[in-house]
Amino acid sequence: MNNDVMITCAVTGGGDTTKKSPHVPVTPEQIAANCVAAARAGAAIAHVHVRDPATGQGTRNTGYYREVMQRVADSGVDVILNLTTGMGGDFTLGEPDPLVAGPGTDFVGAAERLEHIEALTPPICSLDCGSMNFGDQVFMNSVAHVRYMARRIQELGVRPELEVFDLGHVRLANQLVKEGLVSSPALYQVCLGVPWGAGADTRSMQAMVDTLPPGVVWSGFGLGRMQMPMVAQAVLLGGNVRVGLEDNLFLDKGRLATNAELVARAVEIVERLGASIIGPAAARARLGLKAA
Repeated sequence: MNNDVMITCAVTGGGDTTKKSPHVPVTPEQIAANCVAAARAGAAIAHVHVRDPATGQGTRNTGYYREVMQRVADSGVDVILNLTTGMGGDFTLGEPDPLVAGPGTDFVGAAERLEHIEALTPPICSLDCGSMNFGDQVFMNSVAHVRYMARRIQELGVRPELEVFDLGHVRLANQLVKEGLVSSPALYQVCLGVPWGAGADTRSMQAMVDTLPPGVVWSGFGLGRMQMPMVAQAVLLGGNVRVGLEDNLFLDKGRLATNAELVARAVEIVERLGASIIGPAAARARLGLKAA
């Protein structure tokens, strides 16, 4: 069991969820405000996507990331920002020619997926460690792309969060660590419940955690109604936790949540298990990050 737990709040994501809940932040101002509110509720880390304010759809616009970071800094509230690099991996196979990109494709090269990381050098950025069927699309992260991104992230002095959605992803992430492309301590995010990756259940989390190298830091989450059960499961297996509107829109059945409410619920679960919540300063020390 982990007795000193870091909470990450994934505040918005890039999915088409803005029409499903009025609480999903869209503009940089709203996203920054949700990062601050999550931190005040107990989150040490805020995982950030940005959206086009006009359409609500996910984007890689560096200017929006810069505005979020500046607004959070101006708030005076301490929270570690973790920027996604996941946007740009979606590919829909066309019909009749599957090599022609279909509707909904957002697929770009590895360097383009890192443009905002190059410009802003956040403390942490995500690194997706493999390809998979992701809903009705293919989420494409070739080994060559992942290796390139890992190497460049390391050169920039940014800590990668190794996002693993299945056992094969863990194997690739472990190989990156073995090759020295990820600095110690490596940070893993065990992502469960995404169609069609590993399920959000005890055995899947246990199997993935059992394959992690010794000495790494890991966190875990489950999608939808399994978000809070996976909070408890991750703590019991020695990990940290992630909640937020990227992964789940509801606090209770029929009750839409805010990010701060999801963090507060996670705090309650962790503390009822007898563990404590650590803040951003302690999280930086654990991850070997620079002081704020």
